[in-house]
Amino acid sequence: MEYKPRPIDTSQITLSEDVLELTELLAKNTHENWARQRLSEHWRYGAERNDERREHPGLVSYEELTEVEKQYDRNTALETLKTIVSLGYRIEPPARSAQAQEGAPDAASDTDAALETLKRPGALALGDLLAIWQARDPARWARSAELYQRLGARLLKLGELLLAYDVVSEGLKPWPDDLRLRQLQAHALTRLGATERANALLLALYAEGQRDEETVGMLARTHKDLWQQADDPLERERQLQQSYKFYEEAYRLTGGYWTGINAATVALLSGRREHARALAAEVRALCLAELRRTEEAGGDRYWTLATLGEAALISEDWTEAARRYDEAVQGDRQLGELTSTRRNARLIIEYLGGDPAFVERHLPVPKVVVFAGRGAADRQAPAEAEESVRRVILERLIELNAGVGYTAVPTHGGAPFLEAMLETGGETHAVLPCEVSELLKAESIEGDESRAERGARYESVLGRITSVVAASEQNMTAGGMSGEYSRLLLHGLALIRAKQLDTELIPLALLDGHLATALEGQPDFVASPVEGADARAGSDDPGGIYGSQATAAPPGAKPAPELGAVAGGFGFDTRMVALLFADAVNFSKLTEAQIPVFVRDFLGAVGSLVARFQPAPLLKNTWGDGLYLVFEDVQAAGRFALDLSDLLNATDWTLRGLPADLNLRIALHAGPVYACTDPVTQKDNFIGTHVSRAARLEPITPPGQVYASQAFAALAAAERVHGFTCDYVGQTPLAKKYGTFPTYHVRRTRKSNA
Repeated sequence: MEYKPRPIDTSQITLSEDVLELTELLAKNTHENWARQRLSEHWRYGAERNDERREHPGLVSYEELTEVEKQYDRNTALETLKTIVSLGYRIEPPARSAQAQEGAPDAASDTDAALETLKRPGALALGDLLAIWQARDPARWARSAELYQRLGARLLKLGELLLAYDVVSEGLKPWPDDLRLRQLQAHALTRLGATERANALLLALYAEGQRDEETVGMLARTHKDLWQQADDPLERERQLQQSYKFYEEAYRLTGGYWTGINAATVALLSGRREHARALAAEVRALCLAELRRTEEAGGDRYWTLATLGEAALISEDWTEAARRYDEAVQGDRQLGELTSTRRNARLIIEYLGGDPAFVERHLPVPKVVVFAGRGAADRQAPAEAEESVRRVILERLIELNAGVGYTAVPTHGGAPFLEAMLETGGETHAVLPCEVSELLKAESIEGDESRAERGARYESVLGRITSVVAASEQNMTAGGMSGEYSRLLLHGLALIRAKQLDTELIPLALLDGHLATALEGQPDFVASPVEGADARAGSDDPGGIYGSQATAAPPGAKPAPELGAVAGGFGFDTRMVALLFADAVNFSKLTEAQIPVFVRDFLGAVGSLVARFQPAPLLKNTWGDGLYLVFEDVQAAGRFALDLSDLLNATDWTLRGLPADLNLRIALHAGPVYACTDPVTQKDNFIGTHVSRAARLEPITPPGQVYASQAFAALAAAERVHGFTCDYVGQTPLAKKYGTFPTYHVRRTRKSNA
């Protein structure tokens, strides 16, 4: 019987311009779904279709399809949209931004321009990417997964892991099933050290049938990381074998050289030396062919050359490895690329017993510099003296190969340091004791400069740098706590960044008119004179913001004062402490009969833990289902929070007649507070804006988890805590419209394998 197709008649349907914009997006999505299905069935790209070998010429990105093939997908998408409308349904675009509704210029052109910029070949500066992200219209961006994909990938390439995670996480809200965004999220988590979370995400993709090189290769990478983190020998062996299995599978399925070289590396680390060399030889042949193609096309050769270097290391051809790595790092390189390459090279060299200095000689990474200069002279010195400071700082930054800079602003030389870092093209980060407006209120103004001019000067510099962190909203002048807190925060954030980049942290300071650096293992400063500079602390130092000495501790030294330090002021003691807030989930749903059980068993278990924990909290308080504890340092607070979480998660509350999902949300913060005697209760208490910040973080914490503020994570790094780590989870909107802040997941770490 002759078949006659009878589709729904859509000839009379006219779509609005907004709905028509969906056509290209749906056409691309149609292709992506088709390709995903084919890949899950173990098809691969081939110049001609071959069903026996499962090869298909259409297994390329949508952008690489011919216009005829694209039009086929567009027609399918367009007819689908018309059919929906013809059946009586309405398709409405997301609400436009308030700006657009008020008659402002349509953001579509800006969105298109952002996408074109992100598609442009070659490196983009971090400042350009930040500008694109900050200027986005979320409603417009939500229509294009590609915007999030491209920006997230660019940021990962730069090594900007925190912002990359934020970008792809926002993109996953309107596009929860997008494969590329899910891969990028797992990639960011892997490099941030949240290995178990990344592994779970990638295993889910694998279970869904994803067998592309990116998914399977990254899954193998997480198992390699888990191998490095494990203590138990059997678990280490299991994770290493899983890593080899997935790398080998990805390489055999796709023939990609990056999974091939990783399969060779893991084979070597698992004792398969000859097999590793054979794989390395295969990969070398692939890379030499790829290198010829890249050179003819004028493309980026970095990964091809770096892979050739790694293949040479596996074969113990040290001369060839050095040559290839030296070629790879010529010119400006992305920090993320270098970090990944160094990581594998170190593993191979350590296994083979090679020279540990090889990596630093041939794969150097820019240093992280924290500028610890102090004093008020920069507010008094003439402009020519400040320019002299900037020139000398710039020379030293170039000499040190500085790629990332942190400073407290304003400090003596702080603005010239940022200007010099901007001139190098590196990342620039500033930590202020408080908001600029509050800082200006506390400063004395001398000479002809007005307060408005001082503020404009600060804003001019701060508006051009990578990030600005205000340690506190307001200035706690008593005891100089705002200044000391911001310096602790500065040191911790710099340590976190240096760890991410696998590079050295170098303190830099102005000491008695000299610029000085403290190098690892070298306690004495290497100083050079700065003409016209004066590093004396001035008497107009508001609240100790700049400190009384110009000193910089070498890496590893614990900054002073430590959390728990006390200073007097205004009849109160000011202290830097760690704060814990917790709240019982679903407490309001308990019946009257369950409340006494909750108090006796649930709160009783919490009380028993508090009673036996050492060091004891400085303060403990509860109100019904809420818990507020104050600890003398972040080490104690983090340990207690995890002990509490483990206790509650391990208890079956149904055996006590309580709901199965009964648990606590636990939030941690650290900062300066006022210690006083409460005039109502006549008991010790701690109050201040940082107590409020900790309280507002708790409601957005997932039940059964421990979340912490950026300040807590930074101080944990500065204090070199042990037993737990803080993994970035993104910019989290705090409760009661308190704003958004970087938030971290606190988890236990395994013992060192050293």
